[in-house]
Amino acid sequence: MPAEAALTTRIEFVVELARRLHEYGTAAPRLEDAINHVAARLGLDCNILSTPTSIVMSFSDRQRPGSLADVTQVVRLSPGEVNLERLCEVDEIADRVIDGQVDLVEGRRRLRDIGALRPSLPANLLLVAAYGVASACVAIILRTAWPAVATAGLIGLATGAIALGAASRPNIAAAFEAICALLATLVATAIAVYLVPIDVRAVVIASLIVLLPGLSLTTAVRELSSQHLISGTARMAGAMAILLKLAFGAVAATQLGALFGWMPPPMPAASVPVWAEWAAVVAAGLAFAAMFRSPGRYYPVVIAAVVLGYVCTRVGGIFVSAPFGVFLGGLMLGAASNVFARVWKRPGALLREPGIILLVPGSVGFRTLSFVLERDVMLGLDTAVTLLTLLIALVAGLLFGDLLVPPRRKL
Repeated sequence: MPAEAALTTRIEFVVELARRLHEYGTAAPRLEDAINHVAARLGLDCNILSTPTSIVMSFSDRQRPGSLADVTQVVRLSPGEVNLERLCEVDEIADRVIDGQVDLVEGRRRLRDIGALRPSLPANLLLVAAYGVASACVAIILRTAWPAVATAGLIGLATGAIALGAASRPNIAAAFEAICALLATLVATAIAVYLVPIDVRAVVIASLIVLLPGLSLTTAVRELSSQHLISGTARMAGAMAILLKLAFGAVAATQLGALFGWMPPPMPAASVPVWAEWAAVVAAGLAFAAMFRSPGRYYPVVIAAVVLGYVCTRVGGIFVSAPFGVFLGGLMLGAASNVFARVWKRPGALLREPGIILLVPGSVGFRTLSFVLERDVMLGLDTAVTLLTLLIALVAGLLFGDLLVPPRRKL
């Protein structure tokens, strides 16, 4: 039985499991609950504190009750990125170890093997393509014209290529968001001036949609609402830093354009047809599935989740208000992800993470800081209130979704 193994062996498995869950983007409340559950099944008392850059765990053996911990582990980590395929593999290994189908030593070895895997060239090329498709789809959803859609897709491809380069170059990674925002704004402005009139602001937002930290902002508010104050505060600060870099890059590019005498002409009145919007939502779901590296067999479910969230948001926004639409989308996605976890016995994050991308207000935060940096403070404050309202509505929807359908598993 796993609970009868040596104390060190059990602790090593739990620490490796926590490391992998953090690496693949698990939020603090879910990570801590999952680790506490696994530790209890292995006969351990565990006190865990998870933050975006570290995990602190103290362990004691339940067979030797006492007031002090036997072992304390401090693990320093980089902020995790969502990788749904790896998360499913980690979740399956944990289940098999707890059920006794795999021993602890073999389970830890498999977890380490998963951590050592690196994306293949086809996977990286698919990721770059997903950046371009997602940017083009968001431009369609924003009801821009076809030239703007093509421009956003082109800039999205360039952003994906820069992202791959930044992954192995720390000096580029530190300024990655500012570089992409600068490039996106310059390219969009140049095309609007010299080639064809386009909505520059909409193109910039669409091309940077993958970099906007709306998901981080939502996770931060959810962590704060569940009293995970250290993790929530740190994640909020990290998201704000990314927004500042994006806003600075865009404003700097605007000033450079003004220096060159680039003044975009009036925006065209024409926009894409209505049918293109719904086709774009489906294509965006496919792109998000690839970006979050979802297992291929779950692509249809991920696409359905994206469509569900968007439909609920649109319907609620039309008949009530935009915040209620976001709340309704979060509610339905939260409940649907828990139903999925119960039926398929896989992490609900497979639906929840990609599904809320079109709901999270990252673009609103970007516009807020852009207005402030352009010294339009009052408009920036008004947009900031909108950002806060949408964040609260989305988090409330996700929490009510958990009440409507209680999660069977912590992930």
